[in-house]
Amino acid sequence: MPGRPSPDQGLAPVSVVKRANRAIGLVPPLAIYVLAVLPPVWFLWQAQTGRLGVEPIKALEHELGELALQVLIATLAVRPVNKWTGINFLKLRRAFGVVTFFYVLLHLLVWLVLDVQFLDQIWADIVKRPYITVGMGAFALMIPLALTSNNLSLRKLGPIRWRRLHRLMYPVVLLGAIHFVMLSKGFQLEPYVYLGVIIALLATRIRWGEWRAALAGSAS
Repeated sequence: MPGRPSPDQGLAPVSVVKRANRAIGLVPPLAIYVLAVLPPVWFLWQAQTGRLGVEPIKALEHELGELALQVLIATLAVRPVNKWTGINFLKLRRAFGVVTFFYVLLHLLVWLVLDVQFLDQIWADIVKRPYITVGMGAFALMIPLALTSNNLSLRKLGPIRWRRLHRLMYPVVLLGAIHFVMLSKGFQLEPYVYLGVIIALLATRIRWGEWRAALAGSAS
């Protein structure tokens, strides 16, 4: 039947998948980098014009950090979306990762330069405030990912070592969600929604069949 999804192409109708993949194929990674500049510029304009409330620097930090987490979740969702629907964003996944690092770096710079400002206070906050420690840990893990998100690194490391290195994305996204939960004052639903979505996406990476077989083998 026309438009009916096949088992190999996931849940979306074949015609929709083909049109979506054709459109995605026309998008160069450079376009993602150019578009990625727009949200921070918008947030900065809002901060300068008093549209981010009475604490614009704190609000700017929050907006950039949450945006980074959203793009990181989108990056993590690329493979499950491809598996379940057949829609393929794989060619843009590396660009999504670089954009995430860009947003996290801006989030960190706002905190360092506009918020804390003093070096001794920066170190004291990293050591004494657990949510900052967790956030800095996530940022540190992102550095090798950002530095190797290019074809030269892929060739030098080889596909297997490159993929192993980029599994650091999993602890990064989990630490990012924990950072968000820890910095929230009182109980707020939104950070836990992010954490739940991330845990669900990470669970899709587990090879449950192999895991059950291993458990059955150890029990026998």
